[in-house]
Amino acid sequence: MTDSADAFLYDRSGHRYALADPRWRGDDGTPLAMSALPGMAADQVISSERSLWRYQAVIPVDPRHRVSLGEGCTPMVPVEWGGRQVHFKLEWFNPTSSFKDRGVAVMISHLLGQGAEYVLEDSSGNGGSAVAAYCAAAGIRAKIIVPALTSAAKVLQARAYGARIELVAGTRDEVSREAIRQSGQIRYASHNWHPFFLQGTKTVAYEMWEDLGFRAPDNVVLVAGAGSNVLGCDIAFSELLAAGRIERLPRLFVGQPEHWATIADTVNGRDPADRGPRVPTIAEGAAIAEPVRLPEAVAAIRRSGGAAVAVSDEAIRTAARRLAARGLYAEPTSCVAAAALDHFLAEGAIGADETTVVVLTGAGTKSSEAMAAIFGEDARTVEDARPRA
Repeated sequence: MTDSADAFLYDRSGHRYALADPRWRGDDGTPLAMSALPGMAADQVISSERSLWRYQAVIPVDPRHRVSLGEGCTPMVPVEWGGRQVHFKLEWFNPTSSFKDRGVAVMISHLLGQGAEYVLEDSSGNGGSAVAAYCAAAGIRAKIIVPALTSAAKVLQARAYGARIELVAGTRDEVSREAIRQSGQIRYASHNWHPFFLQGTKTVAYEMWEDLGFRAPDNVVLVAGAGSNVLGCDIAFSELLAAGRIERLPRLFVGQPEHWATIADTVNGRDPADRGPRVPTIAEGAAIAEPVRLPEAVAAIRRSGGAAVAVSDEAIRTAARRLAARGLYAEPTSCVAAAALDHFLAEGAIGADETTVVVLTGAGTKSSEAMAAIFGEDARTVEDARPRA
């Protein structure tokens, strides 16, 4: 475990809190962040450990309370895309088939160490499935609040792990507000609010670093809803930079569905309200109008020298077909990253000789209804998207 004796949590007002403090937000109502932790050296990787816990040196959780289902160590596959080679990081190889397992494994391990017996989560699907799974593994009861229109497959998965499910009519943000209302009775383990969740998501960046021969990529392309992958990459690469293990931060390139592009609009100096009413998107996992950590996500993108873009549902469908034509069955939310990649390649923001990693966050099997709409009803087929010789 990292030497976190001097580490602390803090809110946007600068108030400090102990790591053992059971709170999930600051006294000022803002999300908590963790003070900077030291990065790690290559020889600190536990090579015999086939999970994200191979990076135990930078995870501020007592290993005695570790809850693991083998998360992490996901493949990073080189693929020809747009006339150049990029690497796709396949996060659906995590136990519940999404990247959320990384953050939840660390968060639930931390909560188990604090003696938690019953926790509450709000989710559009993948986060809830992950919390339900890791609570089952830890022997902790879980209640998951989800939007009523959430993919049936995701709801079924969380229910199968034994979680209590509550469906709430309305948007993803309205579901979050209902969870906060109930947090006075049940311990709130929100993957969007809890600072230890980000200590798990950061391990995807440590894997990139290790898999590239302990070098950072030039670019990382991500989808953002609440922005936890953006923040996780920023935390990890900043730790590595401060430790002298990399020469510079990779640029973070971020995509969002066009009617839910609060982070992208803010990065680009646009008022998100100018887009008008929120329109449902095929990328349900990124349909978050009010990201809890908006200022931090925007700062991370700008600090890296990256950029952000809003992409249409049609561009997301096209990306899903192109990925499937290469053997990659990604849920629509993941495909936002591939659609963003197309945009940044077209405008020349990503160079042909640069190392680029695109994170695909979840499997197509997580959103069977949406995938059926793309591949069962659209006029175009996978064959139309197949690259030609």
